[in-house]
Amino acid sequence: MIELGNYNTLNVLRSTRIGLFLGDDEGTEVLLPNKYVPEDFEINEKMEVFCYLDSSERPIATTLQPLIKRGEFAYLEVKEVGAFGAFLDWGLEKHLLVPFREQQVRMEEGKKYLVYCFLDEITFRLVATSRLNRFLSNTAFDIAVNTQVDIWIYRKTPLGWEVIIENQYKGLVFESDVFQPLSIGMRLKGYIKNVRPDNKVDVSLQPIGVSMLEPTATFIYEKLKENDGFLALHDKSSPEEIKETLHLSKKAFKKAIGGLYKAKKIMIKEDGIYIK
Repeated sequence: MIELGNYNTLNVLRSTRIGLFLGDDEGTEVLLPNKYVPEDFEINEKMEVFCYLDSSERPIATTLQPLIKRGEFAYLEVKEVGAFGAFLDWGLEKHLLVPFREQQVRMEEGKKYLVYCFLDEITFRLVATSRLNRFLSNTAFDIAVNTQVDIWIYRKTPLGWEVIIENQYKGLVFESDVFQPLSIGMRLKGYIKNVRPDNKVDVSLQPIGVSMLEPTATFIYEKLKENDGFLALHDKSSPEEIKETLHLSKKAFKKAIGGLYKAKKIMIKEDGIYIK
């Protein structure tokens, strides 16, 4: 079965004047237009393509790589607003529609929004939505504490920043754990900090506990190398100085430079730290 809104590995069936016809093992066919046909191909070979509906609502294949696929989130720009909704640039010729009913706030041309792509069960068209909550659930959350995860920065709240974890769960980065500038639509690495009894998840932007030492130390060591082997920071520096320079908490900074010092990688002096 050819899945719209996703990559499909299909067989090259035949070449025509308008392009290649590709098919799956169930006999379903789709056209790959000439402009996407590679120079070298063979009949019966396998080809990976992205399938979606063209401007005439016909299934079509492309070798272009979209910025979002079905079942995923992305931060996309509105190219125009029409009678049926907003149209997003997702890297393909036909823009991706966000119907007005699927807009959390009314979208404006030229602005970017975090959206989710899905197949509308009524129209059978690929659409996007900025009403994201119904696609997020922590009921089956099973990621262990300290695990590194992919996150999207989703929404600012009085407590901190809500995030989307691994394209399916909701989490929160508390304001007290933020040591770098954040904005909606940023995609980052995070770490599971705590899973509460009600399955609410706390996320850290830095490794936690024992696991935080090595990557944080490596990060600081790389910053030292970038700055000719010196940083004007030490264990007496204020939390504000450390946050502004390295986007780290003072606790994380002190643990990391302690590890670097024990490993004889750095010297700690009154004016800062030096590569040894």
